[in-house]
Amino acid sequence: MIELLTNAEMGECDRLTIAGGTPGIVLMENAGRAVADATAARTPANGKVVVVAGPGNNGGDGFVAARLLVERGFAVELLLVGEAAKLKGDAAEAARRWRGAVVPAAPEQIGRPATIVDALFGAGLDRPVEGLPRAMIEAMNAAGCPIVAVDLASGINGTTGAAMGIAINAVESVTFFRAKPGHYLLPGRLHCGHLRIADIGIGADTLEKVRPQAFLNNPDLWAQQFPMPAAAGHKYSRGHAVIVSGHSHTTGAARLAARAALRAGAGLVTIASPSDALAINATTNLAVMVRPVDGADELARFLEDRRFNAVGLGPGLGVGAATCDLVLAALAGERAVVLDADALTSFASDAKLLFAAIKKRGSHATVLTPHEGEFARLFGGIDAEAPPSSKLDRARAAARQSGAIVLLKGADTVIADASGRAAINANAPPYLATAGAGDVLTGLTVGLMAQGMSGFEGATAAVWLHGEAANAFGHGLIAEDLSEMLPRVYRRLFEERIGQGRSV
Repeated sequence: MIELLTNAEMGECDRLTIAGGTPGIVLMENAGRAVADATAARTPANGKVVVVAGPGNNGGDGFVAARLLVERGFAVELLLVGEAAKLKGDAAEAARRWRGAVVPAAPEQIGRPATIVDALFGAGLDRPVEGLPRAMIEAMNAAGCPIVAVDLASGINGTTGAAMGIAINAVESVTFFRAKPGHYLLPGRLHCGHLRIADIGIGADTLEKVRPQAFLNNPDLWAQQFPMPAAAGHKYSRGHAVIVSGHSHTTGAARLAARAALRAGAGLVTIASPSDALAINATTNLAVMVRPVDGADELARFLEDRRFNAVGLGPGLGVGAATCDLVLAALAGERAVVLDADALTSFASDAKLLFAAIKKRGSHATVLTPHEGEFARLFGGIDAEAPPSSKLDRARAAARQSGAIVLLKGADTVIADASGRAAINANAPPYLATAGAGDVLTGLTVGLMAQGMSGFEGATAAVWLHGEAANAFGHGLIAEDLSEMLPRVYRRLFEERIGQGRSV
C-alpha cells in the first residue's frame, strides 16, 4: 500500500528516525542529494540554477542541493528569504557547508536561469503567503523556466492540498519517504508536476508507530479482495446485483449502471423497473434481466430473495418522497447498498432519517457516492459544525456522521469510512466529465460488492477501474464506452499482478 502522511505524521517519522540514531543532517543531506539529482537531470550542462531557500528545513535542503550541484559543475546562485544568522539546527549546518555566496532574496534576482529550485516553504505551510515570499513565488512562476520543488510546491499545504493564496507551478516535486495528501488533493496536485518520492533513510518500520490512515488508491489497497472467478464456480456464485430504474423517460442511467455491474463481474444483474418503463428496459438490454417492480412495497418484497445481495439506487429515480421510500426499503434488508444521485438528494431535508436507517444495518455495507453538489445538499451542516480543512476531512466527517462509506467524487475522488481510513484517487482523466459517468461508477461499485468485496475495498476498486477505463479510451469518451474498456483494463491488471503471487 502507498501511505500518505500528513505534515504532523511526516514530522513524527523524522523524529523517530533521529531518535533511533540517524542524525538529522544525514536526512537533510540525503534529501538535498535527491533534489540535486532531479535538478541536474533537467538542466543543461552550461545552464544556471537559481536556488530560492527559505528560513526552515526546506531551505536547508536547498543549501545542500546547491552545494552538490556546484560540485557537479553547475553554475548556482542561492537566494535566501530571511537571514543566514537566524537559521537553526540542521538548516544552519547545511548553510555552513555551503561555500558560495548567500544573496538576499529579491524578485529581480531571479533573472532567466535554466532551472529554479524552490526550497522556500515545502509542505508545512499553514498560513497565507504574503510580503517578500509572495513576491518571490510570483517572480519564480514568471521566469519561464522549469521549477523543481523541494518536498511540495511552496504555497501548498501538504496536509490539505490548499493553496495559501499563491503557489509555485512546479514541473517536478521531490518529496521524501512518503507523499502527502496535498500532493494528490486539488489544487495541490495541479502545482506539483511530476512527483518523485526519494528514500532519505527513514525506515518503513516507523509507519507501524505512526499508523497513517490515508492511502493513495491503487490495486495494492484492494487486490486481495478483488473477485476472481473460480474454476468450479458458476454465475450464481458470482453474486446477483439489482439496479432500481426510474420511470420511462429516465431509464438510461439505470441501464448504464446495470451494464457496468455486469462488466464488473457480477454473475447476474437485474433491473427493477417501474411498469411504465418495462418495455424500454426489456428491449434495450440483453444479458441484463428486467423485472417489474412498482414502488417501495414491491421493491421490499422483491428483495426478500436473498440471492439479490447488492442493490444500487439513485440514477434516474427522481427526487422526492417516493425515492426516499425505495431507499429505505433497500436499506432494510441484508444486502450491500449503493446510493447515488437522486437517492441522496431526496434526503436533503431529512438526512438524519437516512443516516439512522444506515446505522441500523450493522455489518451490511452502505456506500454513498455524491458529487460536490449532492454532498453539500446532504452534508451541508458539516462545515458549519466543525469546519474541516480539506476534502479528505469532509469525506471522513461525512462517513462518521452517516455510518456509510462515503465516495466523494471529483478529479481527486476521496473514499472514506467511519473509522477514518481513507483513500485519494489520482488516475481520473478529464474525459470523465461527461454525462452518465457517475452512473457507471455506481454500477461498478454494486457489481464488485455483489461478488463479496467489502464496502471500502469495493468502492476504491470501482473508482480506480473507472479512471483506468477512461484513460484507456481517451478523447471522445462517452459514458457508454467505460464498460467496454474494462476488459482491456482487466487484462493489464491481471498481467501485472500475476508475478506477485496472485492472479489479480
